[in-house]
Amino acid sequence: MTPPDRLRALLAEPGFVTMPAVWDGLTAKLAAAAGFRTAFLSGSCVAASRLGGPDLDLLSFGEMFDSFNMVRGAAPDTLVLADGDHGYGNAMNVQRTVRAYGRAGAAAILIEDKITPRALTAAGKPCLPRDEARMKIRAAVEAAKDSGILILARTDCRPTQGIDEAVARIEMYVEEGADILFLDSPADDAEIGRAVAAAAGRPSFAVLSPGAPRATPSRSQAEALGFKIGTYPTGMLSPSAAGIKAGIAALVAGEAESASALPPAELRTMLGYPDYDTQGKRFMV
Repeated sequence: MTPPDRLRALLAEPGFVTMPAVWDGLTAKLAAAAGFRTAFLSGSCVAASRLGGPDLDLLSFGEMFDSFNMVRGAAPDTLVLADGDHGYGNAMNVQRTVRAYGRAGAAAILIEDKITPRALTAAGKPCLPRDEARMKIRAAVEAAKDSGILILARTDCRPTQGIDEAVARIEMYVEEGADILFLDSPADDAEIGRAVAAAAGRPSFAVLSPGAPRATPSRSQAEALGFKIGTYPTGMLSPSAAGIKAGIAALVAGEAESASALPPAELRTMLGYPDYDTQGKRFMV
């Protein structure tokens, strides 16, 4: 089965899908080793790791696609949802983006309706007019036919245009054939309920990391509200940053490592040194 077919089968199973947010080979490998079958290649995490900066449309298609290939290479069996952002341009750019990820083995791709280039502020996400947003999702669905990759259609218009417009866009994306639906920044459970109902039985996706100005239910609450997939963009990123800061603090204090550091043998095993030796023996002269 292809990755998209495998993801379709997984989404048809009962239960909630927890999708860790990953950004490179190591995070993908660790998530897979923990038993997760899926992962979200998060633009915010890639921006943090590659740029050391915020998720404000500063990443290029090439940088995101390179990160996808890292993830895919380290965890080839993981079903990856790629963050296609705004498609990196107009509807034709969207098609190029969708086709590239489909050929490369992504199971699904997210396409959103915000305006690019972004206004020079971190506040708000002005979105495309509704008809232009429709054309982007129509282009994505058409391009997806080449590989079968699933299209996750996201609307960011709730904070700037209101819940009625956001729900109308979800209904529109369903009409256009999107496979998974995503309302960003719902204010409360009632708005979540409206968005899930508008998805008309198709899976709804949620960001469940705390801290942002949006309704953030727990995993059990999200499932009860009708969400099928939940991702946690800061779930691994924040502890990773904390671990790096602890390591730096230890060096500043004249120590060799922090108290939270992995034992050397565990680190080497996690990175695959013993596996390399086992595989390499087959080719020794």
